[in-house]
Formats: sequence, C-alpha cells, structure tokens
Amino acid sequence: MIITPRTRGFICTTAHPEGCAKQVQEQIDYIQQQPKLNGPKRVLVIGASTGYGLSARITAAFGAGAATIGVFRPSSARDKRTASAGWYNSAAFERRAAEAGLTSVSITGDAFADETKDRVMDTIAKQFGQVDLVVYSVASSRRTDPDSGKTHNSVLKPIGAPFTGKAVNFHTGEVTDEVTTEPAEGDDIDQTIAVMGGADWQRWIDRLRQANLLADGAMTIAYSYIGSELTRAIYREGTIGKAKEDLEATAQRLTRELSALGGKAFVVVSKALVTQSAAAVPVFPLYIAALYKVMKEKGIHENTIQQSYRLFADKLYHEGGTPVDEAGRIRIDDWELRSDVQQEVARIWDQVTTNNVYELTDLKEYRREFFQLFGFETDGIDYGKDTNPDVSLLNGR
Repeated sequence: MIITPRTRGFICTTAHPEGCAKQVQEQIDYIQQQPKLNGPKRVLVIGASTGYGLSARITAAFGAGAATIGVFRPSSARDKRTASAGWYNSAAFERRAAEAGLTSVSITGDAFADETKDRVMDTIAKQFGQVDLVVYSVASSRRTDPDSGKTHNSVLKPIGAPFTGKAVNFHTGEVTDEVTTEPAEGDDIDQTIAVMGGADWQRWIDRLRQANLLADGAMTIAYSYIGSELTRAIYREGTIGKAKEDLEATAQRLTRELSALGGKAFVVVSKALVTQSAAAVPVFPLYIAALYKVMKEKGIHENTIQQSYRLFADKLYHEGGTPVDEAGRIRIDDWELRSDVQQEVARIWDQVTTNNVYELTDLKEYRREFFQLFGFETDGIDYGKDTNPDVSLLNGR
C-alpha cells in the first residue's frame, strides 16, 4: 500500500515503517559516533517505543552495550491499518540490536496491568537475572488501577482560573492570540495524578525489589518537565504539574526504599521537545517553535537522542556522581531555561502573529519533526512507492 500521513487534530493515525526505521538508525548512528559509555548492563525500559523511552534504550544498548527489555503496547498492522510508529520503531531497534550482537527482548502489553508486569518479571528472572537500570517513560491519558479496577482519565487543565494564551495551528501557521482553557473541576486533579503520577512507577519498583530482580546499586528514572513562565500556568501549575509533584515525591520514597541495595531513584527534568503529547497542550507548539529558533541560533539545541546521551554521560553515570538540583532532580532542561534563551523566547512571543510566525519561529521544523514521529518527512525515503505495513517484531513476546 502507499502509506501517507492522515491527521486528526494533533494525532497522526498512520505510520510509515521505512521512515520509522530510518529515524531509529539515525539515533543509533549518533550514539555510535559518541564516546562509549561506562553505563548500565541490563536495562528495563517501560514505555520503550517512542520518545525518551526509545532513545534511552538506544543509548543504553548502543552506547554501553547493555542488554535491554522494552515494554510497550501492542499495535501491529491489521486489515488496512498501519501499525503504530512505536511498533515500527521497536521492530527496527530489535533488528539493529540483533545485527550488533546485543541481547534485547520486547514485551507488548499494558504497562499498568499486573499481567504485563508478571511476564516482565518472568523474563528478567529467566534471561537477565537482575537489572541495574529501570527507565519509566509511560505516556498515557488513561490508566486502570489493578487493585480497584477503576479507570482514571487525565486532563490538561489549569487550576483555580481559566488559562488564556497564544496558540498556533502548526498545520496552517495560523496564530490565535486568545485560546482559553477552563480550569480543573471535580476530581480532575486526583484523576490526573492517578494516571500520570508515581503510583505505577512505585508498583513496578516494588515488584522488582520484592522478587530480588534489582541488582546492587540499581537506579531508576522517570521523566518530568517544568518549563518556562509562558507555559507554567497550563503545565507546571496545572493538573499535570500536580501529577509531576507526585512523581517527584515517589522518587524520594523509592530512594529510601532502595537504599539497602545502594540504589537511587531520580526524576529527570527534560527539555521541551516535539512529541505527540506536547502537541495536545495549548501554547506548547508555538512555544517549542520559538524555543527551537532561539536555541539553534545559540548552538545549544538538542533533540531527544542528544538529550539522552547527555543524561547518561554527564548525569547518571558521571564519574563524579550524579549532579542534582535542590529537590534531588536531574536537570537536562538547563539550557532551555537559561535566562538569555528565555528572554529571547519571550520577545518573540510578544511579537509573533500569523503574518510573521515562519520568520520569527522554527514552525516549519516543528511541523516536520511532528510528522517524523510517525516516519514521514524523513530524508531518503520514497513515500510514493508501495510499502508493506506488516512488520514483525523479532524478539517480541
């Protein structure tokens, strides 16, 4: 079939297997061009098929020679529908890992479900013995609690008052000055914490620790975001921010619980990047487009794989220990939040309109990177040729 992008709002419902494979190969190439890492040797990545989870798996495997287990939702091709980008990414990773002689296993299932955890525990016990790094990178809008059976739904809302800000339609370039999001109500905050807070991360680590599947000195990380003043009301001070506060409290609790093993848990505060979830947050596409423009001009822009390598090399496995902020968090958003960067972004923000958005921001690159998340607009791929959407997962279970 000829595979083309089909969009619905901020969602792309198709993915291109060859484009995804090329994107994965480019990440691997970048890691192989960097100095080797003195990093982890047996790694579990929960949420391994896209974004930071995928780049962490690539960095651990091709940078440190680690054996990896990746966990993600099953989403293979069926009927006339393509598989998800995450499926194609993971299939490409498995092929490249096998060619490099690296041990890798992919387990598909709902990361929130105990049944999936059971299969992962069994695989670690039989094939890996223990793991020394657990990367938690699950992005979902819905979670069913295994104990209560209740399904929780997260929301992207401010707290206390409506939020009004600029936004852009990144497909058309139309800038709107006043887009308003109504505040959280009822149990919106609790629902969002239940999905995006630390409960499931805690459950994974508890299960691993109780089964003696964590090696001495094992570390675990989960990802967060703080952001600038332009996004603070809708993000860090909104419902998602409450979930991230819960995630950070979970990291402190896990560090205490892992102390007997000499282990630690960290929240990693990352830079704003083009992701499908970011596209859903009002103001974010426009903010990221302006941020990319400024950081590229200053020579400090990083994409996901570059951030992951810096995380491993300069933070997690740094010879002098892991540097953290006053709250115990690892910061790889430090360049984004530099005062000179934020001042220039704020200047652009005040001036940007539909008429000058492509001049003042990097919106074209934002749009291109959005479609690249799904394997499209990737150099070297012939999108006009017939392509088989049915791609198998080499070591899938």
